[in-house]
Amino acid sequence: MNPINILVAQGGGPTAVINQSLVGVVLEARRHAGIGAVYGARHGVKGIVRDDLVDLGGASAELLEQVATTPAAALGSTRDKPDAAYCAAIFDVLRARAIGQFFYIGGNDSSDTVRIVSEAAQAQGYPLSCIHIPKTIDNDLMGNDHTPGYPSAARFVAQAFAGADLDNAALHGVYIGVVMGRHAGFLTAAAAAARQHPDDGPHLIYLPERAFDTERFLAEVQAVVQRLGRCVVAVSEGIHDADGQPILAQLGKALARDAHGNVQLSGTGALADLLCEQIKARLGLSRVRGDTLGYLQRSFVGCVSDVDQREARAVGEQAMRYAMQGHVAGSVAVLRTEGLGAHYPLIPLATVAARTRTMDDAFIAASGSDVTPAFLDYLLPLLGSGRVQTQRLRLPAVAPRASAG
Repeated sequence: MNPINILVAQGGGPTAVINQSLVGVVLEARRHAGIGAVYGARHGVKGIVRDDLVDLGGASAELLEQVATTPAAALGSTRDKPDAAYCAAIFDVLRARAIGQFFYIGGNDSSDTVRIVSEAAQAQGYPLSCIHIPKTIDNDLMGNDHTPGYPSAARFVAQAFAGADLDNAALHGVYIGVVMGRHAGFLTAAAAAARQHPDDGPHLIYLPERAFDTERFLAEVQAVVQRLGRCVVAVSEGIHDADGQPILAQLGKALARDAHGNVQLSGTGALADLLCEQIKARLGLSRVRGDTLGYLQRSFVGCVSDVDQREARAVGEQAMRYAMQGHVAGSVAVLRTEGLGAHYPLIPLATVAARTRTMDDAFIAASGSDVTPAFLDYLLPLLGSGRVQTQRLRLPAVAPRASAG
């Protein structure tokens, strides 16, 4: 029996733990007899059509373990979506390299790519196992309790807002932080984990699961400022009005889309600027600041959840095991078990491919501008150990001295 050659690639936006999944595949492959070459494609499916491959089988275990704990996609990534001609080019390389197993690490768009390649292989009668390995900071994969990459990004968002809130408490004003998330608000909602004291921010959280009303937003900001003298706001980049129109589009600028049809919202600080200008003009407040967290959320070094590291490795290992068991196609899912454990079933690609999970209604406060305790119960175990704790200098004021004379 000829050895099975395998090919691994990474697609979509990088995360802090995506390389754990890559290394999980490679090291698990070494435990199975009958595996031949282990290839990695540079920059996802784009690298396959270019025959731009590296020999992962020759990498030392020491190097792989170092790469595993390094954020971002070590093989490089792409957002290309294969069509018929693209698939034909892919299969030219797969045949030439005698690839029998294909593993693609990515989000819902990448799972759609796996579906396209798998269906093309079946139509051609080409024997190919196609396994999707989940990752996304958006936490929006159907069929999963949570997704590798999200816990670390959520940890970063929580700690970033904790720092921003301390700054805001020292010099009162309004602060707006714009967080990634086109349709799903999980990452923006993670800002709530910054709160350690009753008056901590973020005081308002706006998610794409609820229509955004500018008048209500201004009224809520004003109410918080009147109560606390300051206000910290977390906003998803994907907030939209009641008609589904992105608030960012109100600037009158054209919004770019990628090959999968996704609107590009993260490459500009325009939304933060727009909201800040509204507050200044309508509420008459002068100290108003806005940030767009942007790419910092995805691969921030030194802010990684140990839970995320462990699960990202496990999905890579499980993907390899499923392929060796003869599974032709599927997506490895992450389902939570009691405590901090998880199990990793293989689910149909159609469950995940090009579909988007949004936050449960039970996670969103009735006001529409906050999260519920149920969401924090869901989130906090994922953030891992060693989170930074902050403290305030809460001391009794010294009585004013009596006036002279």
